[in-house]
Order: sequence, then C-alpha cells, then structure tokens
Amino acid sequence: MTTTRSAPDRLLSVLAAFDHEHPALSLTDISRRAGLTLTTAHRLVGALTEWGALERDATGVYHVGLRLWEVAALAPRGLALRQVALPYLEDLYEATHENVQLAVRDGSDVVYIEWLSGRSSVGVHIRVGARWPLHATGVGLALLAHGEPEFQERYCAGPLASFTPHTLTDPARLRRELAEVRRAGVAVSNRQVTDDALSVAAPVRGPGGTVVAAASVVVPHIHARIAVLIPAVRLAARGISRALGWRPEDQQRC
Repeated sequence: MTTTRSAPDRLLSVLAAFDHEHPALSLTDISRRAGLTLTTAHRLVGALTEWGALERDATGVYHVGLRLWEVAALAPRGLALRQVALPYLEDLYEATHENVQLAVRDGSDVVYIEWLSGRSSVGVHIRVGARWPLHATGVGLALLAHGEPEFQERYCAGPLASFTPHTLTDPARLRRELAEVRRAGVAVSNRQVTDDALSVAAPVRGPGGTVVAAASVVVPHIHARIAVLIPAVRLAARGISRALGWRPEDQQRC
C-alpha cells in the first residue's frame, strides 16, 4: 500500500535533498534524493527557484539560495544567537588562538552555528550547520547534561555511536560524565571524534537560566592545558549568557 505524500512534504523533501555532502545537485539528483518523479521535481524546483530558496548556476546545477539564508537569520537559535555571541567568541579566540565554536541542541544532535578556525593543525570535522551526536563532543555533553532528565535517560539508554576508541559508548559511564559536567559547570571531551582533538565546553544560558547553547574551544589533546582553558571558556559562556539576559544574581534571590 503506497502512501500519498502531501504537497508540503514533497516541497520539503526537495530542500532536504541538499546537505553538506550534497551542496550542489542536478535536477535528476534532486528527483532521486527526494524520492520524486522528474516531472514533480521539475515543478517544485521551479517554484523554489522563483521564490529564491534555490539558485541555478550556468551549468544547470542547483544550490541553496540566499532567500533561505535571510529567513534563517530570523531564527533565535541560529544567526540571531550567533550575532549576540560573536564578540565573546572572538575574545575566546584571541585568548587561545584555537578553534572556537558555538552550538545548540536539535533533538539528539548538536548543531554548530558558529566556528572560528584556530592556528593549530588539530583534525576537526566541524563546520557551520554540521551535526554530531550529543555524547561525542564537548558542546554536546554540556547540552545533554542540562537537558530534561527524561531525555537524558532515553539518550543514555539508546545506541551510542562510536568514532574512536575513546568515544563514550557505555551508558553508565556517560551518566557519570554528565553528572560531573553539572557539578563542574564545564565539559571536557577528549579524542571522542578524532584521535588528536580535545574540547572544553561550557553551557550558555538564556534569560530564565535554561541552557540554550554551548561554547567551546578545540585544541590538540597532546598539548592541551585544560586548567587554563576552563576559565577562558567559562568566561566566554558567561558573557554570552549575560548578553542574552541571564542574571544569576536574580536566581540566587529566589
């Protein structure tokens, strides 16, 4: 039995055909990746191109259009948050000259919304818009540790992808790590995604004290001075939090 897809579903499937591994697609590629007939894909791609969501280059290949970037700029957890955070991220970069990042949680993933590239040759696999499982990165651990208890339990009980021999894949060990992150106010992820990288991350809070993002620095693990990095990352995260309206003194009075 086949299920008829709605018009919005078909339209969104065209946009979903694009990702970091597929930033440029022909009409045939879009049709195949979206699971649409060539005729339907042609009609939808035409409408999206006319609106500005897609752009067609001289070779006939389609790319994501600037109109989507303009719309994305309105997202409070996207570019709007980035604009508030950027001065503090730049300060963190100047203090460390290492890779600096800002990320938010989307379901069971961490999504990077800003990345400042440092001078080290540490192997990072991050770019703006990239996704990684929460348990495998410093920013992910900071976000997961401050998520709802029910969500944390479901996440820890689920499959935990492994990327290196150091990735946290044992549920009990992950729960202990999350408790330590809450206690220390900072997360340290050592060689979980690549064998040469270590990240230190701290949570960013919104006006009510809820964790809305995480900031971090990524350095070569072999030369990492964690004791020096922790206060620098905490300071940046605290500055972003205050710029967003967080007032810890107000919570202490309650």
